[in-house]
Amino acid sequence: MVVRPAPLDQRQGLLCVAGRVIRCALGRGGIKTIKREGDGATPLGSMRLMHAFVRRDRMRPLFSGLSLKPIGEDDGWCDAPADRNYNRPVSLPYKASHERMRRGDHLYDVVIVLDANMRPRKRGMGSAIFFHLARPGYLPTEGCVAISRRDLEWLLPRLSPKTVLTVVR
Repeated sequence: MVVRPAPLDQRQGLLCVAGRVIRCALGRGGIKTIKREGDGATPLGSMRLMHAFVRRDRMRPLFSGLSLKPIGEDDGWCDAPADRNYNRPVSLPYKASHERMRRGDHLYDVVIVLDANMRPRKRGMGSAIFFHLARPGYLPTEGCVAISRRDLEWLLPRLSPKTVLTVVR
């Protein structure tokens, strides 16, 4: 899977996969070679798809080659660079800065964890880089790649832990 920025707006892109071109949203900071925590940029390069979290109360049963884990009330993701669990899942409540995985909006009804800044993990070099559902109008993300629900439902059965998402310029 390859993501290219749209010609007129670096915060939107085109995902090319299995002979299809799918519209996507990218980070508000565009695409950057060197990702920093809070810059809003989507990292340039290749990222492996690890597994997915799913809101089972909002999604019909899904099939994928990826492991599909239910999102619980206490699921979070640490985004505090100084914390020992930086860029790792955490259980809520959590003292350090974190993102709640069970959101009120629909962005994380299906959220795929990418291996961006996972191994090796470098503090301050970006956290919670996910592949998830897009906002209406494909508004920019905080650094993730996001597509429509319909497109993600089509794509999920075609994904596996061997799938790589490559972001290019």
